[in-house]
Amino acid sequence: MQGFSELQLGRLDDVRVSVVLHPGATLLSLTAGTMGGRPHGIPRHWRQAVVAAAPRNTPEVLRPLFAPQFSVIPDCVSPTVSMSEVDADTHLERLADLSPDTLLSELEAEFPPAVPAQWRSVVERPRAWIQAYSHLMRVLWQEFRPVWQRADSLLKRERERVGAAAVANRLETVLTDLSPRFRFSGTTLGLPDQQAKRFDLNGRRLALVPIVSGSGASIFAFDHPDTTWIGYPLPALGLLWEGGTGDVKASDPLVLTLGKARATILRVAGASLTMSEIASLLRSTPAAATYHCSQLEAAGLLHRERHGRHVRVRTTDRGEALVGLLA
Repeated sequence: MQGFSELQLGRLDDVRVSVVLHPGATLLSLTAGTMGGRPHGIPRHWRQAVVAAAPRNTPEVLRPLFAPQFSVIPDCVSPTVSMSEVDADTHLERLADLSPDTLLSELEAEFPPAVPAQWRSVVERPRAWIQAYSHLMRVLWQEFRPVWQRADSLLKRERERVGAAAVANRLETVLTDLSPRFRFSGTTLGLPDQQAKRFDLNGRRLALVPIVSGSGASIFAFDHPDTTWIGYPLPALGLLWEGGTGDVKASDPLVLTLGKARATILRVAGASLTMSEIASLLRSTPAAATYHCSQLEAAGLLHRERHGRHVRVRTTDRGEALVGLLA
């Protein structure tokens, strides 16, 4: 059964919130969702590209980080150790320069009284593992960097959206719609987590970190002394899944079957877009977008769910099968 860690925020008007555009958080989610066995909802063609670029020893390198019964990653090997907006190369350079002694000390502090079995090979050869891990992360980022760059306008738009909500004392509207995987009630925000712990914000800054990976992205750190941060799916992420334009070729088998508008909707619906985002993607009116979604829903290819003030669309199993068949 899925557990949840909870963050008690206190009075929402007192919460100091900011948006941090952090490439390292996206890199961590990308790694977890493509090769770490975590359900981050990364689209198939992105997963395939990342896996194809990864070195052959990737499963062995990542095994300690993503053991099913653990959700804790030592700070010193996480690209999110700092919530500063520096480029990914800075995080990668820090990782490559990591001291084996620092890693061993953090492992002992993080996992008392004994380091878990999945980390024992790292304890035996820490320097070799650091070299392999830092190389892997650099390779993955080189593959995914163009996607992050294409997301720039969406990331800046998200910063403006959250900032406007905070100024208007409407933070609850943001927290309610962060992700279908999150739970928000009153002043408590719950995120899926095997450890299922409870934390209090206690006046610390809350950093919201939009993730450019998949519709199920969920990463966070609630135990830092000055800042808590939450990584959540970048709104309208599906706009990037077709190369940033939403256009599809007229010769596309899915277009020939469903028509251009419905094929586009079905392909991006895994991003859990709102109806207004669908309309923007199609460059159509909300009424036209609603009509197309209704027809797809009637065919059993799509379903609509209410999340807070918004209605979001998702593909059904039948819809995903059709997209895969006509890919």
